[in-house]
Amino acid sequence: MLFVAVLTCLFWFVVWLDASTGMKKLTNMEEVVEDKSLFQNGPLVSIIVAARNEEERIEESLLSQFSQSYSSIEWIVVNDRSTDATGAIIDRLARKEPRMTVIHLDSIEKGWLGKNHALYQGFSVSNGEYLLFTDADIIFEKSTVTKAVTYFQQYKLAHLTLAPNLKGKGFWTNAFISFFLFGFSYFKRPWKSNDEKSKAAIGIGAFNLITREAYEEVGTHQNIRMRPDDDLMLGLQIKKAGKRQHLALAQKLLEVEWYPSLRSALKGLEKNTFAGLFYSYSMVLFAICGLFISQIWPFLALFITRGMPQAMFLISILLIFLSYHQSANKMTKGANRYFIVFPITALIFIFSIFRATLLTAVRGGIIWRGTFYSLKELKK
Repeated sequence: MLFVAVLTCLFWFVVWLDASTGMKKLTNMEEVVEDKSLFQNGPLVSIIVAARNEEERIEESLLSQFSQSYSSIEWIVVNDRSTDATGAIIDRLARKEPRMTVIHLDSIEKGWLGKNHALYQGFSVSNGEYLLFTDADIIFEKSTVTKAVTYFQQYKLAHLTLAPNLKGKGFWTNAFISFFLFGFSYFKRPWKSNDEKSKAAIGIGAFNLITREAYEEVGTHQNIRMRPDDDLMLGLQIKKAGKRQHLALAQKLLEVEWYPSLRSALKGLEKNTFAGLFYSYSMVLFAICGLFISQIWPFLALFITRGMPQAMFLISILLIFLSYHQSANKMTKGANRYFIVFPITALIFIFSIFRATLLTAVRGGIIWRGTFYSLKELKK
């Protein structure tokens, strides 16, 4: 038991050290000083939004975008087979905003996931030197695009992705979001995407800014048309092509209600959890066992061990908190308060992996945006 305790402690020490140094390398976008010459003379940015059944959020999102200090923008909003009032809302907004183009889709081409197809259709009518792919529920602070383009040009990037403030309704939803971001940070080590020598890559659906040239060079969304984790895969394609990519934090510039409830979060993760584990059952088993041993067992061990092993597990829990503080707390507001239920949220996350994998296996695929896609199609 002492060996396991020491190994666990060493593991979390390395994670904490990695996170504490890595997160310091990420820029907080609110600290970027805007290049005011961009207000009137910046390159054209095509903001492309794919919306399906977003009647509750899309108007607020688009209005926040229309108020941007950056003026050289066009919007292409794609209504992806919505069955609610989304189409009517964006048509009404388009009559007030002449820079906005609306595309209504009532079907998708075979061999495409709906969102990827919609984003590609938006690109096909865009004119911008820069392309900004974003979701239909993101709230933008008015300086977001100006700061992003300033940073983009300063570092001569091909791709910039911003981490928004993720929020939910209720204690458990926010606790789950905080745990998800914590796991994402130490598993993906997102700060490494800024290192040109590293193969690590990142992309976040809330804000993927990319040059048209780079997007076309990596094959557009056609190259990832069957990936439910399209945002992440777009970033991976950019990095594989040897292009310069950065991730920055934007808690005060971008905000999104990730999921309104814990139940909807579990349902939402059905589509991409198995994909994120490379459609591999051995990876699923590895992930579940790894999560239990590293993030639940130290808390259980406090009650069943004594002496030096107990002390080492206690130190491990302290290191978990410090790692959590360095990552989750910097990626969403007030995450530290949810650490009190950390082992419970770890169990919920394990359940979400098991549930998503089981449902995908039983169904033989995933259901996304009302359409079924078989595992055979997805693995292509």
